[in-house]
Amino acid sequence: MEKKADKRTIKELAEEDRPREKLLLRGSEALSDQELIAILINSGFMDDSALDIAARILKMSDYNLHNLSRLSVKSLSSIKGIGPAKAVNIVAALELGRRQKFSTALQKKKIQSSRDAFEYFSAIICDLSHEEMWMLMLDNANNVTGSFRIGQGGITGTVVDVRLVYKTVILGNSTQFILAHNHPSGNLQPSEADRMITSKLKDGASILDLRFLDHLIISSDNYYSFADEGQM
Repeated sequence: MEKKADKRTIKELAEEDRPREKLLLRGSEALSDQELIAILINSGFMDDSALDIAARILKMSDYNLHNLSRLSVKSLSSIKGIGPAKAVNIVAALELGRRQKFSTALQKKKIQSSRDAFEYFSAIICDLSHEEMWMLMLDNANNVTGSFRIGQGGITGTVVDVRLVYKTVILGNSTQFILAHNHPSGNLQPSEADRMITSKLKDGASILDLRFLDHLIISSDNYYSFADEGQM
């Protein structure tokens, strides 16, 4: 029978290699994703250290923090060594990170490119497991005057009330707007429904003397811009 390899606990590591001590000595930026998760886990389970359990969590999420942020407490609790309390700690920490990103995006007061719009919307919808449609309202100088969710759907689509879009822009004393929705699948190619709603909103906006600047499709780390692709 093959002898099981000995495992070292975190306490058996050199002090500078222990996640907490390493953070104190060198700062959080010096830690790997595995080490940061191990700190959240706090303690190991039976023969597994917190680092071992953190490695399993990363494997479940394909070593992708975006995928990790979409795991539920139930999914995390299915991992050996992770109970509901530890799963809640991880979910709470990831939610704080998402809110920080959203707060940073809200500081952007001027939208001058599709990249600016992507950075704004990405903080809101890129991590969602369902589709949501949002709009960003701007004044004549491209200053942000507000944002609003105009539709929410399932994994594959969102229904948008065109009248609500125009009403929101006008009541918000805005003259321009940008639309964005996420594709949870990661596929950035616009669907026929995406093209239809873009065309419909563009036609109506011109009648109301409003400027429909762009429609973005957003994934976790990239986007498709109708304006950049000459589709506006």
